[in-house]
Amino acid sequence: MTIELSTAINAPIERCFDLARSIGLHVESTSQTGEQAIAGRTSGLIELDETVTWRAKHLGIWQTLTSKITQFDYPNSFTDEMIDGAFKSIRHQHVFSRDDDQTIMKDIFMFESPFGLLGKLANHLFLTRYMENLLKKRNAVIKRAAESDRGF
Repeated sequence: MTIELSTAINAPIERCFDLARSIGLHVESTSQTGEQAIAGRTSGLIELDETVTWRAKHLGIWQTLTSKITQFDYPNSFTDEMIDGAFKSIRHQHVFSRDDDQTIMKDIFMFESPFGLLGKLANHLFLTRYMENLLKKRNAVIKRAAESDRGF
């Protein structure tokens, strides 16, 4: 499954890029899941080839997921990919561009659920909508932070 979202932000591209890779802001943006960085890079700004292990409660179940930054082109794009977790695969591309005086932050979030046909059914019944809502909440927090003068 692929989810694509675009968010217009009234802030410099570099600020948006850095906020999108901030461990602390990620934790804030997923507070409803109790998400915490528990291994690898656990604070600051994640960089190329670094990993972070997250622990969060999704759909009533505590889970861990480790992702790695596999592509990094400051301030235009970075990609994180799941290297361990409940999904068959996750690849999240973060792409930034300028449009007049705004930054356009684009998410291309690709995931494969485990469990074959049962996983595909879960995607269509609730999982895609759940993941899209998580991304929208996260993007709203990034937008709010970027358009303010708060630090990382």
